[in-house]
Amino acid sequence: MPAAPATGSTARPPLTRFGLGTAAVGRPGYITLGRELDLPAERTVEALRRRTHDLLDAAYAAGVRYFDTARSYGRAEEFLGDWLAARPEAAVEVTVGSKWGYTYTAGWRASGVPVHEVKEHTVEVFDRQIKETRALLGTHLDVYLVHSVTPDSPALTDPALHERLAGLAAEGVRVGLSTSGPAQADTVRAALEVSVGGRPLFAAVQSTWNLLEPSAGPALAAAAEAGWLVVVKEGMANGRLADRNATGPGTAALRALARRTGAGCDALALAAVAAQPWADLVLSGAATAGQLASNLAAAELDLTPDDLAELSVLTESAEAYWHTRAALPWA
Repeated sequence: MPAAPATGSTARPPLTRFGLGTAAVGRPGYITLGRELDLPAERTVEALRRRTHDLLDAAYAAGVRYFDTARSYGRAEEFLGDWLAARPEAAVEVTVGSKWGYTYTAGWRASGVPVHEVKEHTVEVFDRQIKETRALLGTHLDVYLVHSVTPDSPALTDPALHERLAGLAAEGVRVGLSTSGPAQADTVRAALEVSVGGRPLFAAVQSTWNLLEPSAGPALAAAAEAGWLVVVKEGMANGRLADRNATGPGTAALRALARRTGAGCDALALAAVAAQPWADLVLSGAATAGQLASNLAAAELDLTPDDLAELSVLTESAEAYWHTRAALPWA
């Protein structure tokens, strides 16, 4: 089993700081803007399996070695497990992270579904979903996160669940949490205090941080200082910072820097994430090979402090950002 990437901002080949997430291609419906332009017209299981495998192939060939999935991403764990089984030479090199705590309920439909996923952070759900994950990924599970923890989640307070998670950690899996919502920083700080038998329980976090929503930064720095693996998701704000969508006055500074440097808005947005010293891994959520290549161009960008200061004007309040995100349509 590959070890989880070392924490901290040590010198590493640039693309090992980037990972590929499968949220956008493991199920027919998601909230990334412009998705109808990116996926096959017929979003069958086999069509998205092929798309996922093509993206995994392209990412691996480019040097990416971290792949992220979740129980609630439709059949993404299945697609990734199939890919790993067919490519044993790659399987020994990559690190796989997955998440539990949401159950996919959309029945392979993109729209017309009242609820696409249901969150429940209980022992019963963990017991069920770790078995499901193991069945699909086998031994290829290096990082396992409680999905979308908020300050009121029992994942922060349930001793029985903590014992289960500690048992998984004792098997060599890095146990952690992903965060969501305007109180991400509070969630991370609370998780830093959770212990079992006098030892810290969590050792990894996956949080949203982007040019629009950087509020979790100080808490993520504290997590990195504690030795956690810090993974950043939604660095492009569910497509809001992609070239085709970064068109309003609020993203003028990003477009100006793109014109001056010749880089894409997406690459600049992800480079801004990678510039944070506490960020171990930055996820691409690409749905096409072209998007992936454009995203990974971020590895070649070295933003200056002046560049980052220029981009800081994009920041929204956390409440406004998450309100906008909650209104994004599943398509």
